[in-house]
Amino acid sequence: MKVTVKLYATLADYLPPGTRNNRIEVEVDEAVAVDAALRPFSLPPKLTHLVLLNGSYIAPELRASTCLAEGDVLAVWPPIAGG
Repeated sequence: MKVTVKLYATLADYLPPGTRNNRIEVEVDEAVAVDAALRPFSLPPKLTHLVLLNGSYIAPELRASTCLAEGDVLAVWPPIAGG
């Protein structure tokens, strides 16, 4: 099934070369969990601060048990500091 992965800020560096607009459509197994869908990108766990599934926050402890469905959108942001 196909899902969209969006990686923002410095995480965009983990997308394949030539990826546009910080997003890529990927093919994943049926009912794959959030963390398994992100694994091929080799994202450092400490940098996957904010993960949204179709706009809803997925807490770190739920990422291994929250499964994806066809057409879902995963958006990931690193920790952001500001002043």
